[in-house]
Amino acid sequence: MSDKCDLCLLGLIILSSLLTGSSGEDHVFISSGVNVSLSCNKALSDCKSTTWIYSNTFRNSAGVELITLGIKNKNTDRHERLSLESDCSLNIKNVTEEDYGSYTCQQYVNYRQYHQTGTDTHVFLHVLHVSPSSSSSSSSSSSSSSSQTEISPGRSVTLSCQLYSYTVVSCDNWFSSEGFELLWVNQTGVDLKTDSRYQILYLSSDHCMITLTTTLLNEDNNREWRCQLTHRDQLQTSVTYTVKYSGEKTVLEEPHNVSNTGVYQYH
Repeated sequence: MSDKCDLCLLGLIILSSLLTGSSGEDHVFISSGVNVSLSCNKALSDCKSTTWIYSNTFRNSAGVELITLGIKNKNTDRHERLSLESDCSLNIKNVTEEDYGSYTCQQYVNYRQYHQTGTDTHVFLHVLHVSPSSSSSSSSSSSSSSSQTEISPGRSVTLSCQLYSYTVVSCDNWFSSEGFELLWVNQTGVDLKTDSRYQILYLSSDHCMITLTTTLLNEDNNREWRCQLTHRDQLQTSVTYTVKYSGEKTVLEEPHNVSNTGVYQYH
C-alpha cells in the first residue's frame, strides 16, 4: 500500500513539473474530427532545420519523428494528415483520438552533429471524443467524428465521452488537482445531471470518461447533447451529438472545437 501511495505521489510531482515547468509547455485541448496547429518557437529563418517528435507514453523516451529537417516521414500511418506551416507549426488534419500525446519541436543548426538552437518546444495534445452505442442497434461504428448508430424512439442509447490525455497519474488525481471537469449539457447549457431521465456515470481512475444513458423519446428528434471539458469553470472544448430519426442514422456532427480557450501555456 505504501509503495502504491509513493508511486501516486511521484506521479503528481512529475505532472506538477510538467504543468508549471519554467520552460513552459502548451496544453492543447481539442475535439476529434477537427484540425489543429501545434506551435513551435521558431528560432531560424526557415523550417528546413525543424524536427517534430511524437510520443504517447512516458516509457517511450525516443518517440517517433513525424518531421525530420522540414520533411515529412512517410513511414508513419498519418503522414497524409500532417503538414508544416511557414512558422514551423505542425498541422494535423481531422484529429482522431489516437493523435493524443506529446509533441516536441526541435531546431538544429547542424543536425548530424546535434547542434541544436534554442530549447525544445513541448506541446501536449489532449483529444475529446464521443462514441455512441444503442440497444438493439443493427449497426454501429465509433471512428472519429463519423460515429453513427441507427436509433429510434423507445431505444436506450449510451454516449461515451472520453478525454484522451497524456498524463502520468490517474484521471481522478489530475482532474481534482488541476480543476478539470467533464459534463453533459443540453442545448441551453443546463447540466443533464439535474434531469432524472438521464443517467450520468463518471468513469474515473485511469480513464477520463463520462457516459450519458437515456431512453429516447419522440421529441428527441434533432435534439442536441453536448459533452464539454472545463478547466476551473472555463470551457476548453466540446463535442455535440445530435439525434436524428425518420429512418436516418444518428450522426456525431463535426465537433465544435473551442479554439480560443482550448490552448494555454504553463510557465
